[in-house]
Parts: sequence; C-alpha cells; structure tokens
Amino acid sequence: MMSKQPTIQIKRAYEDVEKEKDGWRVLVDRLWPRGVSKQELQLDAWNKELAPSDKLRRWFDHDPEKFEEFSRRYRGELHEKQEAVQELLSTIREHCKATLVFAARDRDHNNAVVLKDYLERKL
Repeated sequence: MMSKQPTIQIKRAYEDVEKEKDGWRVLVDRLWPRGVSKQELQLDAWNKELAPSDKLRRWFDHDPEKFEEFSRRYRGELHEKQEAVQELLSTIREHCKATLVFAARDRDHNNAVVLKDYLERKL
C-alpha cells in the first residue's frame, strides 16, 4: 500500500489555530511573532535553524521587488543545511499534515512560501 503524500501548508501566526486542519505546527521564523503568546500559537516546534539568516532577512526587508533574489539566496542557505531539512521532512512525513507558521504580513512574499516549495520538491 502506498503511503499518503504529506501535505504542507503555510499560515500566518496571527490566524486562528485549527488543530484538525493544521496538523503539526512549526514556526519557521528566526524571531518570535510580536504580540502572540505561546498559548495562542499552539506550536509543536520552532525551527529557527531553517529560517533565513539575519543578514538575508535584513537585506530582503519584505520587499516584493527583491523576492526572486531572496528566494534564490534562501534556497542556497537551505541547501547548506540538508541535515536539518531532512529532519524536518521526516517529521512532516510522520505527521502527514504540517503547517509552516510565519509572521510576515505579505502572504505571497515570505520565507515560508519558499520553504514550503523547497520541502515539497523533496517529499
């Protein structure tokens, strides 16, 4: 029997938690989201290691014009952290449903978008 392909979704830290829908929840930002308590976030993990480096995060500064280059550089950083990537993939496979939680206002131009795509290509 083939095992079911795991699903990965992304969600802002400020959206309501839907445990049934969200599955395993991991914060993928280096910084804790402002004004949100641990109880509110209901995370299963916080993976700072796979967040963009401080240098890259500051350079990008959530500028949509820089998103393509940010994505390229961030993928390069992820490529250098294969052990952590494989660990995260294994946890996602184990839970079958995972949500990458991020704080950025822009839902289309952020690290979680890039990380989701990167992980899905490796599943």
